[in-house]
Amino acid sequence: MKENISNQIALAKQADQSAFTFLLDHYWSEVYFYILKRIANEADAEDITIETFSKAFSSIASYKEQYAFNTWLISIAKNVHVDLLRKRQKDAILRVNSQVESTYDNIADDTANVEDQLIKQQNLAIFKSYVKLLKPHYQEVIELRFFQELSYNEIAQRTGQPLNNVKVKLIRARKLLQEIIVEQIDTNFTI
Repeated sequence: MKENISNQIALAKQADQSAFTFLLDHYWSEVYFYILKRIANEADAEDITIETFSKAFSSIASYKEQYAFNTWLISIAKNVHVDLLRKRQKDAILRVNSQVESTYDNIADDTANVEDQLIKQQNLAIFKSYVKLLKPHYQEVIELRFFQELSYNEIAQRTGQPLNNVKVKLIRARKLLQEIIVEQIDTNFTI
């Protein structure tokens, strides 16, 4: 089995998609349950696990065979989890600061106005136009996960696909969407 995993890692380093799928299937539960023990929130654990595999597959060339692959994945998962905690802590501090400021300064109206709503709608329309640049099967999983806010299991049931296929599609869709957005921003802002 260890030799097979080594072979799959070598194939993944050559961008073999079936090797990525094999590694995701083989290590998903280990990473997911490791994170779930620490945060006790299934949705966050799924998101962190997806992000972990996305980062791992993006940087698989840097993996060194002298370390166990699962150890490498767990260290990535820890970092993703820490990043999430830092982001939430920063958001909490900002909320507290804004509450303190509003106590002393009631002059500014923080309620959403028509202009804010229009900007939000325009940003959403731009984002949806980027999603439409993806292949239809990627559009579908992005729509179900991020706009309809379905869980991975619900997406698998709705699409009739195995759960691991849904996970892999979401990883690929997010990566492709990120590339499209960066490309569009670069195109729009080059002088």
